[in-house]
Amino acid sequence: MAGQIEQPAATPEELRALSHPLSWRILRLCLDTAWTNQQLAERLDVAPATLLRRLRALTSTGFLVAEAPRRGDKGAWEHPYRATKKTWRLNLEPPSDRHLTAKVDLAILDAHRAEISENDPSVPQHTRRAVLRLEPGDQAELNSRVDALIDEFAGREKPGQAPIAILWNAAERHE
Repeated sequence: MAGQIEQPAATPEELRALSHPLSWRILRLCLDTAWTNQQLAERLDVAPATLLRRLRALTSTGFLVAEAPRRGDKGAWEHPYRATKKTWRLNLEPPSDRHLTAKVDLAILDAHRAEISENDPSVPQHTRRAVLRLEPGDQAELNSRVDALIDEFAGREKPGQAPIAILWNAAERHE
């Protein structure tokens, strides 16, 4: 599609960093607010040591940045982290390692599922599921148009509004 920005292919190290659902949960939480290891561990109900491993992987690959240390409520030094939005500019489907790419896809699905299960059932959401039979060119056009639509609405973001988790996945289904 004309005007579409070329996305660099993810490295195996980057794919490994993103191959766990916890990585995606961390990135989503740290998108708007810097969180510390302890805060994330409490929010996600995991051991701080488990979370620290994910933080290190995400930081070393540039998906998170450490902000300046700060004093916490009890006077101890804390190290907050913020997401860089690098996943928005990265091709997570390089042809070099389909197995690792599949693990990333499942991690994204698992993280999205966890977020949905945590939601208040009274909060509105929109789900749409379909099975389409399209030629390869039409499949590519559909993906490109969805990408462009999400990019367009990302440009309309308003501070203070509730975040909306969007997951687009088009996978060939074998009958």
